Amino acid sequence: MSVSERSALIIVDVQNDFLPGGTLAVPHGDTIIQPINALLAQPWDTVIATKDWHPPQHCSFKEQSGDWPAHCIAGTEGAAFPPNLHTGTIHHIVHKGLDPHCDSYSAFFDNNRLHTTGLENLLKGLKITHLHICGLALDVCVNATIRDALECGFHVTLYTDAVQGLQKDPTPLLNNLTKQGVTLHASTMPFMRE
Repeated sequence: MSVSERSALIIVDVQNDFLPGGTLAVPHGDTIIQPINALLAQPWDTVIATKDWHPPQHCSFKEQSGDWPAHCIAGTEGAAFPPNLHTGTIHHIVHKGLDPHCDSYSAFFDNNRLHTTGLENLLKGLKITHLHICGLALDVCVNATIRDALECGFHVTLYTDAVQGLQKDPTPLLNNLTKQGVTLHASTMPFMRE
């Protein structure tokens, strides 16, 4: 892969609670680790990973009448990166979902647009123009991150073998992203995921 523009790899929420055995596991979420590690070996201008980093009483949790089981509580093992993710080349970590009263799917802004994570300013300060996105979950936080990336004026490539979603069939969502101008890269490695 050649990286012609100033490009950033964005790894969205690859955390233990979203992997098999976690409290909010994405089905087959662990199958994206090897493709992401292959991406991490590429010569990016910067590599940024996001983390859900929730307080214990976060509004998104079912115990607080939210939509999700408790997950990625700040400082817990569930919020950590999995040990087989090659984190040594990650330059920045963006924490999101810190406000107990507001959920935050996107790596850029919370769902109510009350808070920014600082990611847009970081990327523009680094003169990044193209975002290469992977991670979990495709139909929630990855999709929200792509939406905001496009609104902020970035070009976006999505690696389809380095994402997994909660929905079984990602085709409608991927078709919609293509219509919005997202480039879909079908393979990061010389094998096809089953």
